[in-house]
Amino acid sequence: MITSQDKELLEKKGISEAQIEEQLSCFRKGFPYLRLDSAASLEKGILAPAAGEQQAYLKAWEEYISGDKVIVKFVPASGAASRMFKDLFEFLAAGYDTPTTAFEQTFFDQIHRFAFYDDLNVVCLKTTGKDIPALLAEGSYKAVVEMLLKEAGLHYGALPKGLLKFHAYPEGARTPLEEHLVEGALYAAGSRGKVNVHFTVSPEHRMLFKALVEEKAGQFAAKYGVDYNVTFSEQKPSTDTVAADMDNQPFRENGKILFRPGGHGALIENLNDLDADIIFIKNIDNVVPDRLKPDTVLYKKLIAGVLVSLQKKAFEYLELLDSGQYTHDQIMEVLQFVQKKLFCKNPGTKDLEDSELVLYLKKKLNRPMRVCGMVKNVGEPGGGPFLAYNPDGTISLQILESSQIDMDDPVKKKMFEEGTHFNPVDLVCAVRSYKGHKIDLVNYVDKATGFISCKSKNGKELKALELPGLWNGAMSDWNTVFVEVSLSTFNPVKTVNDLLREQHQ
Repeated sequence: MITSQDKELLEKKGISEAQIEEQLSCFRKGFPYLRLDSAASLEKGILAPAAGEQQAYLKAWEEYISGDKVIVKFVPASGAASRMFKDLFEFLAAGYDTPTTAFEQTFFDQIHRFAFYDDLNVVCLKTTGKDIPALLAEGSYKAVVEMLLKEAGLHYGALPKGLLKFHAYPEGARTPLEEHLVEGALYAAGSRGKVNVHFTVSPEHRMLFKALVEEKAGQFAAKYGVDYNVTFSEQKPSTDTVAADMDNQPFRENGKILFRPGGHGALIENLNDLDADIIFIKNIDNVVPDRLKPDTVLYKKLIAGVLVSLQKKAFEYLELLDSGQYTHDQIMEVLQFVQKKLFCKNPGTKDLEDSELVLYLKKKLNRPMRVCGMVKNVGEPGGGPFLAYNPDGTISLQILESSQIDMDDPVKKKMFEEGTHFNPVDLVCAVRSYKGHKIDLVNYVDKATGFISCKSKNGKELKALELPGLWNGAMSDWNTVFVEVSLSTFNPVKTVNDLLREQHQ
């Protein structure tokens, strides 16, 4: 039952009653598991270009950016860093006062190695009158953690990862935001030296991001001889999803329908708003200091070179098919390209007449395209590369999370557990049609690939709905290609102690 108060809220958010009903229907029906063909591997669907091929792809990228193309680096950066400090919050709440767990002991034993150490030392002195060594010597471990996490100190427990100091340099520590600006200058600068970087941020932190960019961008622009265009957006209220109670009715708090953010899949709207030819996507916390950036830059250019090479060929074939001047052999050549280079197979094409086959090929070629870096599986939690069935009966490459796979099926479970590669969120996307028009990315989302989880609010159980993930179901109907990239390009920071790894020192 939608009340007049509900209608006001929906109008304010830009959500229709039909959307609410559609979402409640998802809670009632659930989401189907995806039908798998196999895990992707070097034998099945993951490219590993040899040295000569790599050079050709790198050259293709350099040629591409010498033209008048708009390249954007897109960085989802709205997530709070609270999970990074989960162990330290637990220490503050613990009934003991000295480091007890291995995590706590490592944190305090090596605290001087963190890039934020100097800032933390300053606030400790200012607030307690003692520096970190003095506080630790007297056993005031929790006071140091409070100065790191709480509002009276650095307030790191409430800030987004993008604004925390990750890496130390002689000239001063850098945040992930700054590292992404540097990366942009190294592989995403256009022919005129313009570097477009777009961060998706939360509303409460937008001004902090903006202030840091205003403070730092000029320095990096001078150092790398580029001109930055840094923009921001927030997850749209219209992408929030309704929470449901255990009876699949809208969950209400003080009479008002509760909405929750729709997860990173909501960012397909933000991506869709960008006016670009090529868009790089990478998570905010996967950055390294300058001494380790050469590998990152090399593989970013490599996957971009693969993308523009494939796009060029796809556009040539689309022009041919549009002309109407083609032979049966040429149609077969295009089909081979779709099957063997874009890894999109359709058992039914053998039964199609040439005219029907041309329509099929046009539809499959004239789509957004992405090339995704894949690293060897080292046991990190998260998604992986698969060959999966699509709603139209085709089989194509997809990035899947464990929630999309039926783990009660031993065969599917084995596919997931024995997968050779892992998704590090390393994407480069082509989002224009062969006629130069901007593609509406929202039309390529598979709505049947969302996710339902159980949460609680003020002690009451609720069901939460996540939209199809940005690089999962939100890009389900794209042309997708996987390329193996070096594990050295994947250095996420999930906990604060990850910053003590050699890759972040």
